[in-house]
Amino acid sequence: MEEEKVSESSKVGEGDATKEIWCLKRVGENSGWLRLFENTEVTLGRALNVTYQLLSPNYPLMVSRHHCLFKQNEDGQWTVTDKKSLNGVWVNRERILPEKAWRLSPGDSVRIGVPVESVQFEYVLVRDHLQTLESFLQPRTDGEANASTRAKKTKRKLDAEGSDPPVSPESKAKLYRCSSTDKSLGRPCPTAEPARPRSPPTEAAGPSAAPAAPEGPEPAAQDGLDLACLRRDSDSIQALRSRLQDAWQKAASLQALRPGQQEELKELRAQQDALRAQLRSQQEQHLRRVQTLEDSLCQEEMRLEVAKRQEKEENLKKQLEEALQEHRKVIEELRSSRQGFEEILQAKDKELKVTKEEKEQARAQKEEVVIQMTDVLENELQCIICSELFIEAVTLSCAHSFCLHCIEAWRKRSTACPICRQDILSQTRSLVLDNCIDRMVDSLSAELKERRQELISQRKGESPACDRSGAGQCGGQRQQQRQRQRQRQQQ
Repeated sequence: MEEEKVSESSKVGEGDATKEIWCLKRVGENSGWLRLFENTEVTLGRALNVTYQLLSPNYPLMVSRHHCLFKQNEDGQWTVTDKKSLNGVWVNRERILPEKAWRLSPGDSVRIGVPVESVQFEYVLVRDHLQTLESFLQPRTDGEANASTRAKKTKRKLDAEGSDPPVSPESKAKLYRCSSTDKSLGRPCPTAEPARPRSPPTEAAGPSAAPAAPEGPEPAAQDGLDLACLRRDSDSIQALRSRLQDAWQKAASLQALRPGQQEELKELRAQQDALRAQLRSQQEQHLRRVQTLEDSLCQEEMRLEVAKRQEKEENLKKQLEEALQEHRKVIEELRSSRQGFEEILQAKDKELKVTKEEKEQARAQKEEVVIQMTDVLENELQCIICSELFIEAVTLSCAHSFCLHCIEAWRKRSTACPICRQDILSQTRSLVLDNCIDRMVDSLSAELKERRQELISQRKGESPACDRSGAGQCGGQRQQQRQRQRQRQQQ
């Protein structure tokens, strides 16, 4: 092993040794550091086709098969991407989103998985010379070819004299890594562990009894049993490794102290071979159980997703039905309110029709009253001389009434009454007629009111507005105008 290290170190030139590289320095460990190669994608996970394989002896499912990806962008800055792992990737104690590149800076902490007892895979991004970091770097595990090559290198060969070389701690660590990641191993062999109630107790069943589906307990109980089996397997693997290391140490001590005793050395080597075979079988069975547990977890996740989808669909259907019921209730309420509004509108229309008829009747009655009042005014309360309503009415001794202005103008030419031709003996003002005419004129049209005011203002002048003939002509014209207005009102 020392010769191999020397040969590997001799391949590194002086220029490469002084070259600065990017590295993920493992926290709390002086080995297992991960080199980040430029212009390449560095993948981490539990599978064999990743750049660096990470395996947890106590918790195998902590790291997913394809856990995360490190890549350098165009600016030379490294990024980490979570490949939808089960336990996630934590940068500076903050979990990043899956399938989203997260930029890293020198000194950032990257944690793989969730710490159960203690943090197992926590790294710090650093940049230093290759010569400084080379002794701590973990070898790459790119693909199955490299894995098989490493497995071949880990096989121990006897030297020409039939003795094993001394085992160093570094070679033991390398043996541990290669034995846990060796894919060239065959299918798992049966182990002498206590049989389960659901599988036959014989060793012939082998690992085929491990993935058998439980009949009685639920999936949660089955997962608990699988985890317990995995823990027992890990404990047994650790015990076998310790026994194998003890055998190596004994073989090395025997070779150093008593090199002539070949028989005892052969027995120890036979024990080592048996322990190796048992360790390989334990590891293969352990890996197979891990794979079975992963498959069961995947199936359980798929079942939960299907159940969640069905539950969401049922909830959506319920919400849709409730929305439809509420919509129908609103429609029924609108229909009932519409019927109520229609009834109210019909009642209002009837009331409007009744009030309209009443208004028309009142208007017709009012027009009739106005027409009758106009007839009375024209027939009974008009001066025969000017054919106008009495202005300052005067009653003669013969009981006929005339306007004060008209009768004074008449008496200048004659002393007889214009109607009965009796002599005018006296004349008297009639306030009753004036008040009655004024009250009636207030309900007439504005045109007649203006005309009456003009006549009053004219007659208050010094000279009379017209004589008998002129007054008669004016009176005839005014009477024709009144008749026209009356016809318009009747129409």
